[in-house]
Amino acid sequence: MRAVGLSIVTARVLIKDLAALPDGPVSVAGWVETVRDQKKVQFVVLRDESGAVQLVNPRTVADDGTVVADEPATTISGLSQGSFVRATGELKHDERVKLGGIEIKLSTLEVETAAIPETPIAADSGIDKRMDWRFLDLREPKHNLIFRVQTTLEHAMRQYWVDNGFIEIHTPKLMASASESRAELFELPYFETTAYLAQSPQIFKQMAQAAGFGRVFEIGPAFRADPSFTSRHATEFTSVDTELSWIDSHEDVMKVHEDLLVAGFTAVKEKHGAEIEALFGVEVTVPTTPFPRIPLAEAKRIVAEQGYEVPRADDDMDPEGERRISQYVKETYGHEFVFLTDYASSIRPYYHMRHADDPSLTKSYDLIFNGVEISTGAQREHRVDILEKQAADKGLSVEELEDVLATFRYGIPPHGGFGMGLARVLMLMLHLSNLRETTYLFRGPTRLTP
Repeated sequence: MRAVGLSIVTARVLIKDLAALPDGPVSVAGWVETVRDQKKVQFVVLRDESGAVQLVNPRTVADDGTVVADEPATTISGLSQGSFVRATGELKHDERVKLGGIEIKLSTLEVETAAIPETPIAADSGIDKRMDWRFLDLREPKHNLIFRVQTTLEHAMRQYWVDNGFIEIHTPKLMASASESRAELFELPYFETTAYLAQSPQIFKQMAQAAGFGRVFEIGPAFRADPSFTSRHATEFTSVDTELSWIDSHEDVMKVHEDLLVAGFTAVKEKHGAEIEALFGVEVTVPTTPFPRIPLAEAKRIVAEQGYEVPRADDDMDPEGERRISQYVKETYGHEFVFLTDYASSIRPYYHMRHADDPSLTKSYDLIFNGVEISTGAQREHRVDILEKQAADKGLSVEELEDVLATFRYGIPPHGGFGMGLARVLMLMLHLSNLRETTYLFRGPTRLTP
C-alpha cells in the first residue's frame, strides 16, 4: 500500500525525540501496537525502538452520516497488530493525551510489512513459549530495556578498561585442545582433525601477559557442554574477561573487579535508573568499595551458625550457601556483593596460585551478587616448575599441556584475572529469576533455535 496525502517530505524522527520538537509536520515509523477503529475517529498506537506515540485520524463523515472510505482511514481499518508502518502528519502537544502529552494527526500511512493478525504469544505466555518467538517477545518495552542496559553496562566497562590502560583482545573460539578441562567440552570435526569450542579465553589471556601486553580484556562468547537446566546456566554465554600483570596477590584482581562493576553500575543508574524502576520496580544500587571479603571457611561457618550445613564434600559452597551468605552480607554490611576467598586447591584449577604458608588454599575468589555466583578470579601461578608439579598432582599429563606450558618457559610476569557471566550480572541487577530473560537468544541443552 502506498502513501497518499501529505506532499511535504520529512526525515524519520525517533518517537523519544518528538516531545522536544515544536508542533508541525513529522515523520515516524515503527510497528502497530494497538488500533481503535471508531466511527468518527481512529487511533493507532505506534511504537518504535525508543517509545510509543498516538496517531489520530479524524474520519470523514458524509452529510447523511455515512463514513467515507478514504485514506488513510481504509488502511487503518485493515491494520493488524505488529505491522510495520510509516506515518506522516502534524505533531501536536496536548497535555490531555495520556501517552506522553503529544499526538500526531495523520496525513499519510504506508504499510511496509503487514503482520499475521493472530499473534503466537501473549503477556502471560510461559518463558519457553516466549523464547520460541523471541523476536516478538523483545518488542515489549521491558524486554527491550534489558538490552539497552546491557549496551550501557558494556560501554562503561570498556571505558574503564581503556582509561586504565587495558588492551582489548579477541581470542579464538576454535581450539586444538581443551581450554580448561575435558569436562563440559564441545568437540566438532575440523578438516582432518578435531577442534573444540573454547570454554574460556584463559590460555590466551595468559599468553598476552607473556607477550608483555600488561593488561587485557575481552567480552566474547564461551561454550560449556553442561547439561544443566537451571535458571542460571547456558551452553553458550557471553563472558567478561580481564587479566593483568605485575600483581602482588588476588587482592589486586579483586580491586580491579570491583572498580569495573562500580563504573558499569554508575553508568546504568545514571542513564536508565528511572526507567528500570518504572518497568522492573527495582532501584539500581551502585555498590560501595571495597566489597566485603570473607574467606570461604569463615563463610561456611557463618551459614552453619544460621542453621545450614553446606552438604558438599568437595570444599565448595553450594547455591543455598551462596544465598545465605549473601543475605548475611546484606544484613551486616548493607552490600549486594561479597568476595568469597581462599578456595581449597583441591577444587581449583592447577594454574591457581597457592598460598605460600598453606598450599591447601589458593589465592582465588568467587564473586557473589544477590545470592548467585557471577565470577571466579585468581592470581595465576606463573612459575613453570610449580605449574608442572601442580598439574601432575591433579593427574594431568605435563606432555599434553606442553603447548600451554611453553607460554611460561620464556618469561612471564606475576599475573591474575577473572571471568564473569554478563547475562548473570544483568539478571541479578534487574532482580530477574532467569538468565534467559537477559540473553538475546538463549542456547541450552534442548534449545538451538531461534
